[in-house]
Amino acid sequence: MLMEPEFWVAVAFVVFCGIVWKAGGFDLILNGLDHRGERVRRELEEARRLREEAAAVLADYQKRRAEAEREAEAIVANAREEAERAAAEGHARLNEFVTRRTKAAEAKIAQAEAQAAAEVRAAAAEAAVRISETILREKVGGEAGQDLIRRSLGDIRTRLRA
Repeated sequence: MLMEPEFWVAVAFVVFCGIVWKAGGFDLILNGLDHRGERVRRELEEARRLREEAAAVLADYQKRRAEAEREAEAIVANAREEAERAAAEGHARLNEFVTRRTKAAEAKIAQAEAQAAAEVRAAAAEAAVRISETILREKVGGEAGQDLIRRSLGDIRTRLRA
């Protein structure tokens, strides 16, 4: 047994542990392990805090995104309504314009018809006056006849033009 290397390794290990214990090495090792454990605990707490902050930021982002989507939908709906209203207004204006133009054209046509009728009446009156004048000249003679013809023709012209 004294000649086996494992024995001497065990003896050396025990002696080494005794020297380390006497020099206070175990306390240093334990303190080092405690400090490391404390550092790991702080890092875990920091990681937990960062995770909670990230979750809060994510929730805030999702809330803002939802609000932005609702706002975008409202903007699109308003734009669609405005476009429909503008199209309806344009259509109404076009219909109004066509109606006005139609009425103006009808008024011009009525005026032209009235003017044509007046011109036809005037031409008919003038023709009637000439024919009457010719007939009266042939049948009535002298100065009194001429005076009667002038007065009658004036009356006829006035009545036919009115």
